[in-house]
Parts: sequence; C-alpha cells; structure tokens
Amino acid sequence: MQIRISESDGIPIYLQIVNQVKYLVGAGRLEAGEELPPIRVLAERLAINPNTVARAYRELEVAGVVEKRRTSGTYVSSVGSRMDRRERVRVISDRIDALLAEARQLDIPTEEIIELLRQHDRSLRAQQTAEQ
Repeated sequence: MQIRISESDGIPIYLQIVNQVKYLVGAGRLEAGEELPPIRVLAERLAINPNTVARAYRELEVAGVVEKRRTSGTYVSSVGSRMDRRERVRVISDRIDALLAEARQLDIPTEEIIELLRQHDRSLRAQQTAEQ
C-alpha cells in the first residue's frame, strides 16, 4: 500500500491517509479482505505519530471502508466497493478543476501545468520502478 503524505497542502495528515485508502479501495488496488499495515508500521513508514494513523483507521472503520479484527489487524471491508470508471474519472475531474482554479489564481498558464504534470508523472513512474 503506497501512501504519500504532503505537509504543505493544508489537508490534515489523517485525512490524507483516509482519502488515499478510499481511493485505493475504490480503484481496486486494495481488495476486500486485504490487510492494511499495522498502525505502528505505517506510522514509521510515513514518519508520523501512530495516533494519526490510528485516527485515520478509525475514520475508515466508521465509513465502512475497513474493519478491525481483534488481535489480527485491520482489513478492507467487503462493503468498501470498487468505483466504476465513470466515478473514478469524476473524482479526478474534480481535482483537475481545483488545480486549474488554483493555477489561474496564481497566474500559471495551463500549458505550464500540463508540463508539470508530465514531469511529475515521469518522476513517480521512475520512483515506482525503483521500488519494485
């Protein structure tokens, strides 16, 4: 499970974890019954306080995305369902709208945003390849 935390985007860290786990489940990258990393392991990996991960896991449990099994860990719930393609595109479209609105406020042209996206995509692909 790959989760990336940004301390500069203004979104609380626990909420970043919640959103990313929801996206991973919705996209089918985390399947029903799959175990999430233990709280302490994920906290170490992300270099954050374990209480932050615990809060995210509680939020996910309340939302029905994960379920805690006593003494055996936290697992993706069978209720947490995969989003269809249309829903995944809608989620990304909403994020693109927010990005473009912010870029306009900062007077950054769309062409520059597109080039930044390409650069970041190349960088993420290289990083994922290196991790495998």
